[in-house]
Amino acid sequence: QVQVVESGGGLVQPGGSLRLSCAASGSIFSINFMGWYRQTPGKERELVAGIHSGRSAYYADSVKGRFTISRDNAGNTVYLQMNSLKPEDTAVYYCNVVAAVSARSALYNYWGQGTQVTVSS
Repeated sequence: QVQVVESGGGLVQPGGSLRLSCAASGSIFSINFMGWYRQTPGKERELVAGIHSGRSAYYADSVKGRFTISRDNAGNTVYLQMNSLKPEDTAVYYCNVVAAVSARSALYNYWGQGTQVTVSS
């Protein structure tokens, strides 16, 4: 079993910054992808930023130049540094981990519980 735990959400004024963290733990053999999605009421969950192992990071157009995704050296923790935040960044942010639990297992999606980010004055 794989556990995904997020932290770092909160309330921030427009123009401010927040840093989200996501740690994956448990029976992990390999991680293929780590990323951040966000969702607002009535809308589909959208990919904000992500990193495939061995590839460069992906960013949604709406956050390019403002958000930075990174992984720690061990590879099981991913961060999302969010700068110049706007009210439209308000959403619940979910961490997504695509991982295998053994050399023979398929890749599965694992999700965190979500963390609220509110950008408001």
